[in-house]
Amino acid sequence: MHNKTRRKLPRASRASDPRRTALLGLFAFAGLALAGCHTDMWVQPKAKTFAESDFFPDDQSSRPLVPHTVARGFLKTDEPYYTGWVGGHLVTNPATGLEEYADAKIVDKIPAAALKAFDNDPKKMLERGQNRFDIYCSPCHSRLGDGNGMIAQRGFSQRRPPGNYHTDRLRKMPIGHFYQVITEGYGVMYSYASRVETQDRWAIAAYIRVLQKSQHADPAELTPEDKQQAAENVLPSAPPAPVGSEVTPR
Repeated sequence: MHNKTRRKLPRASRASDPRRTALLGLFAFAGLALAGCHTDMWVQPKAKTFAESDFFPDDQSSRPLVPHTVARGFLKTDEPYYTGWVGGHLVTNPATGLEEYADAKIVDKIPAAALKAFDNDPKKMLERGQNRFDIYCSPCHSRLGDGNGMIAQRGFSQRRPPGNYHTDRLRKMPIGHFYQVITEGYGVMYSYASRVETQDRWAIAAYIRVLQKSQHADPAELTPEDKQQAAENVLPSAPPAPVGSEVTPR
């Protein structure tokens, strides 16, 4: 009696069960995934970094860059800004194998790109140059640029002492000379290109020119306003000490 009264679900209702559909979909996806897995997916015929290879004559899988390859964002088309030279061309030195500029002239003024890096504000550029100069240059050249920095004062001896920017030779040098020395090094001074950014090297060169001017300024070139400002900034001389107030050194 009970079996006759039990209600059976229609065939269409059982087929539309969402759980049944999801389960069938899961089995189908698993079957496709298992069919796609193969050892070729993780054991591929590829060259690994620094791995040995018998395909190339030098037995190395890592290949050198194509000559004159330029990384994205490092296309240095502004020759005066990046090199300090203008109007030259690269040649290979047969003695060293290094590329050098031939028939070029040293830049004699600050490139526009260098000033643009400081929002075309000369004061901002000089302040940055002073900051970088005090950090990287003053230990040898001193903050005055006279070559009598603390390293020289403490007995650092060499065939050629640190450069004095106030000599006639360096005062007549184009400003690009100082940029090149910072970039390439000079004598025992190593290159600072990896430590000082391009725009900061130009800022240092500009500040060196200001140092030179500060020690060799012609009062006749000053305007009345400049003379008044200079007079206001002069520290007053100390009054003479009273008699008998001298301190005996210990």
